[in-house]
Amino acid sequence: MSRTARVAEMPSFGALDRTAGNLSHQLAEALREAVRRGDIRAGDALPATRSLAVSLGVARGTVIEAYEQLIAEGFLESKAGAGTRVAQALAERQPAHTPHALPTPQAAQVLPERAELFAQIAREFRPLAPTPFAISVPIGLTAPSDVWRRLGNRIRARGPGAPTGYADPLGVRSLREAIAAYVRKSRSVRCEADQVIVTSGTQQGLFLATQVLLASGDQAWIENPAYRGVTAILESVGHRDGITRVPVDAEGLDVEAGIRMAPRARAAFVTPSHQYPLGMPLSMARRAALLAWARANHSWVIEDDYDSELRYEGYPFPALQGLDPERVVYLGTFSKILFPSLRLGYAIVPRGLVDAFCGARVLMDRHPPTADQHVLAAFIMEGHLERHIRKVRHVYAEQRIRLIETLKALLPSDLAWVEPGDQGMHLVLWLANDLNDHAIVRQAAMAGVAVRAVSPMFAPGSMRPGLVLGFGGFSSEQMEDAAGSLAAVVRNARKLQGSAAGAL
Repeated sequence: MSRTARVAEMPSFGALDRTAGNLSHQLAEALREAVRRGDIRAGDALPATRSLAVSLGVARGTVIEAYEQLIAEGFLESKAGAGTRVAQALAERQPAHTPHALPTPQAAQVLPERAELFAQIAREFRPLAPTPFAISVPIGLTAPSDVWRRLGNRIRARGPGAPTGYADPLGVRSLREAIAAYVRKSRSVRCEADQVIVTSGTQQGLFLATQVLLASGDQAWIENPAYRGVTAILESVGHRDGITRVPVDAEGLDVEAGIRMAPRARAAFVTPSHQYPLGMPLSMARRAALLAWARANHSWVIEDDYDSELRYEGYPFPALQGLDPERVVYLGTFSKILFPSLRLGYAIVPRGLVDAFCGARVLMDRHPPTADQHVLAAFIMEGHLERHIRKVRHVYAEQRIRLIETLKALLPSDLAWVEPGDQGMHLVLWLANDLNDHAIVRQAAMAGVAVRAVSPMFAPGSMRPGLVLGFGGFSSEQMEDAAGSLAAVVRNARKLQGSAAGAL
């Protein structure tokens, strides 16, 4: 099939030097150079002489003269009814089109330190393919119902979600009211709508918290292991030396250990309802100890309440914020429970911090896009969110049990085993200590299975190999096939490890 001709981008030719004279010669040379560089490719259509003359501010005859010269040289060809194009005969000797040259290794070495750090973060956070066991893939029974589409069509067409001017940096009022009502009822959070700041997800909430609450030289408690997103933020904004990795055990964050390690820390970043990635909740005794430390030290607790709605055995644990609203910054998101591309979450902050968070938000992206905020507000207020959560919880509970049973049948317990837990959208599959979870992730990807390594979530020196497996959004057949492929990768890794040891 023939390729549709691309009209060349004339602005890339640069301005003509009118003081040098012979404009048709300058234009012809600019076109030749563009063809040599590959900016214009064989078969590309050039603008009509009249339109190019207008855009360059020259006489049409100047353009005609340049075109005729290049046609004579074989750079261009012209056919009746088809306009003027770069000659097809140039295709074989024209270099591959590379709009932006790739950096050489030497150029990469001179990147600023922070630039290299951000590049590494980009590599770490590349999205997984939408195959098992990627987390939160909203397809099938876990996708929002058609009501989301209907609400969106109605609200964007002629309702409050229609295009408008700048909006409130805190977010749409109706959504903040809906969020406040929702978390008061479902999470025992104590707040009013004026304390709610709509974010583009938990990641932005975490970033805002570091900007507002931490000064240069401040220390911060981070769970060990922890969500890589929070440690990456602190490393990238100059708080690497202030990170204190506090161990977790069966009761969650070890508060006494944190006090021994960094008693004057300014903030503690925690996942009390469902520790990430291991899954245990923070015990009531530890919650009380953490808040007592924060009050005595005038420190802040940043509560990431991810996946809190998805507990499969009993009711969800209440939020930590409800025990001390004046010391806790509460973060939540709709990206996981609805769909990640929604990019809507929220921060609920003490009243004295609202203006500070709002100001930091203004400097980041002014305000969140408004259309989907109106849709989400209606989705919550009309009861659709609660119904969706009940449906997803039922689907994920079945998928979780089936996946655990399948993995136990496929993998011996001395090779891999599942971390106990009863909530969330993922489980942790621990690996034998002699296995490399990074290598297994790469091999699994080649087998069409998407998993993430656990070891980068630990502090250096305390790493354990394991895999994070999401279990939602896929059919039972897909999950079983992926589990079989993953088990084969793990078993093969053990064989390779044994072969390498035998060769020594």
